[in-house]
Amino acid sequence: MKQKKSIYTTLIVLGATTLLTSCLAVKDYQQPEVKETALETYRTSNEKNIKENDSLSIGTLSWKELFTDPNLQKHIEQGLNNNFDLQIAIKQMQSAEAYLKQSKAGFFPTFTLGMNANDQKISSNSRFGAFSPGNIQSYELSGNLSWEADVWGKLRSNKRASFASFLKTSAAKQAVQSELVARIVKNYYQLLALDAQLKVTKQTIATRKKSVKTIKALKEAGQVTQVAVDQNIAQYNSAEALKIDIEATIFSLENSMSMLLGTSPKFIERGELKQQNIQADLEIGIPALLLENRPDIQQAQYALMENFELKNVAKTNLYPSLTLTASGGFQSLEVDNWISASSLFTNVIAGITQPIFNQRKLKTQLEIANNNEAQALLYYRKTLLTAGNEVSNALYTYQAETSKYKFRQKEAQALHRAEVNSEELLNNGYATYLDLLTARESALNAKLNLIDSKLQQLLTVVNLYKALGGGTH
Repeated sequence: MKQKKSIYTTLIVLGATTLLTSCLAVKDYQQPEVKETALETYRTSNEKNIKENDSLSIGTLSWKELFTDPNLQKHIEQGLNNNFDLQIAIKQMQSAEAYLKQSKAGFFPTFTLGMNANDQKISSNSRFGAFSPGNIQSYELSGNLSWEADVWGKLRSNKRASFASFLKTSAAKQAVQSELVARIVKNYYQLLALDAQLKVTKQTIATRKKSVKTIKALKEAGQVTQVAVDQNIAQYNSAEALKIDIEATIFSLENSMSMLLGTSPKFIERGELKQQNIQADLEIGIPALLLENRPDIQQAQYALMENFELKNVAKTNLYPSLTLTASGGFQSLEVDNWISASSLFTNVIAGITQPIFNQRKLKTQLEIANNNEAQALLYYRKTLLTAGNEVSNALYTYQAETSKYKFRQKEAQALHRAEVNSEELLNNGYATYLDLLTARESALNAKLNLIDSKLQQLLTVVNLYKALGGGTH
């Protein structure tokens, strides 16, 4: 009795000692402060777009608030429901959630229930068979329980690591959604721009077809040569070829858009480029908003948190583990006496295990965990720096494209007037056909460039929206 009491006392003392020193094994995660989050790291061409007290950011807007085209909104909704990449990301998040549930259950004991019946024939020539020859039957119904005390915080750290992994996959899903919204909007705007360019090209074809008839009449009148006729015919055919190229690009882009929407290739319903309105004054907000909105930054942050907790787990593996195992049930040589008080048995074992020699596996795991945490921190800092660069580039490009569009408008207007005047002068004998051909080609290019400039302006808004973490809600 005294011996049993001494064993229990020893276990209690050891358990209390380890519990009191558990705080020395693991530490709580703290968000690191890095220079990449400083305000000075965000460069813009207009400092009014980024201020310390600025709480406004288009990244906080819902995509429905920024992209108001009904057709575009319908396509985005369809993409969010059907896109395969997004569905895969959701499944990955669900898998991480299952691991999180498993880590929470790690605090509870494991319990197994078993039942067996044994019929053993004993050889009469064996040591025991000479005394008790024949068959021996035994019956057992037992339960086994095992529980490990979270002395050093290993289970707690593992739970936190699983939670960080779940948050990381959730942020990854948000990143996929943000990218998907941006790609759908870009494809939609590109289709609108191609439609506008196709319209201009068709108008040009009609005009040049009439011009061919006019130049032929001028040749018959002796005012121009066959060279002028051939040059006009060449310009007409060049416009026809351009029309085919634009139509082929539209067809291919519609197929790409259908893939994003998770559907078979189809015609994409859409409006017109001139109907698209963009916000004139875009604010990016303060760097803290980037940390809240950008899913890739959140993903990198949760990866850092996960690796920190996994380092804690690797560290606690070097410390002793306290386990409690118990088994009990009914055991009998006769089935009639199987389930009875006389057949009841129990077994309780409490033990402490300290790894000593393990082929350096545990120490290697800790070194790798430390290295993984250092890599995660570097990746987190790199992601922050990348985010700042993307925001800076997107905002500057938007401002540049907005300014350039005004000049493109003036250029197109001037070259259109030059085309009209050249044709009138040619008909009255005051200009050559070369002047007209040059004016026509320049006017067409200017119109197409104006449409492209409008497209680039729209695309820079999308890039800025995505750079600020937009499209996740």
